[in-house]
Amino acid sequence: MFRDVSSCNTYNYGDALYWDARYVEEGGSFDWYQRYSSLRPFVRNYIPTSSRVLMVGCGNAVMSEDMVADGYEDIMNVDISSVAIDMMKRKYEHIPQLKYMQMDVRDMSVFPDESFEGVIDKGTLDSLMCGNDAPISAAQMLGEVSRLLKPGGIYLLITYGDPTVRMPHLIRPVYNWKVNLYIIPRPGFQRPEGCSSSIKSYLEPIPITEKGLLPAEFVLEDPDCHFIYVCKKDDMELSSATTYGLTVDLLQ
Repeated sequence: MFRDVSSCNTYNYGDALYWDARYVEEGGSFDWYQRYSSLRPFVRNYIPTSSRVLMVGCGNAVMSEDMVADGYEDIMNVDISSVAIDMMKRKYEHIPQLKYMQMDVRDMSVFPDESFEGVIDKGTLDSLMCGNDAPISAAQMLGEVSRLLKPGGIYLLITYGDPTVRMPHLIRPVYNWKVNLYIIPRPGFQRPEGCSSSIKSYLEPIPITEKGLLPAEFVLEDPDCHFIYVCKKDDMELSSATTYGLTVDLLQ
């Protein structure tokens, strides 16, 4: 598996220095891809409000704030940028349901195994996939996500990556994840006149082939849509030895 260059540029999105500089320059808040209002049906359907949730690569987004307003009780937010974390700590110091820690998602060893019922990723895996060491970084991050999920827990991945570039990473037997796929249009997308599709169709999982790909006859309504992968962890535990073996295999 190779680096995903479909939406990459010359920036090193896996580098903390890049993100520190960006957050200093931009300030404010920004949500990648989709706002919580669009993602709410998926989040609420798969992750109960009583769950302990991990938001990986939280940046300066307001999604966690919106989730708390919607009833979520415990959200741990992590990001590689100390600038973003310090900013968000100050902004939300009055909201006890939101916690923030500076952390590289490739090594979240500060958390014990099976610490969370839900992990939400909105663009973080995508950022790692733009790096030169993308396959190894992806394996490290996803191994940590799997380790931290409780049996039956959900990894909710929102990404621009279609199944040809994301499924090979998600369906590895070592994670023991059952994956459902959804597709939603980008914000502001307008259906062509005469289209009979309904909003309800976005809430229905997309049939995929045995290899985890879209059927050959499937046509994307919006070429710039976003893909939502709902990965449910089965009861088999992910051992650190197996994770180590997976990383070694990728290095060879």
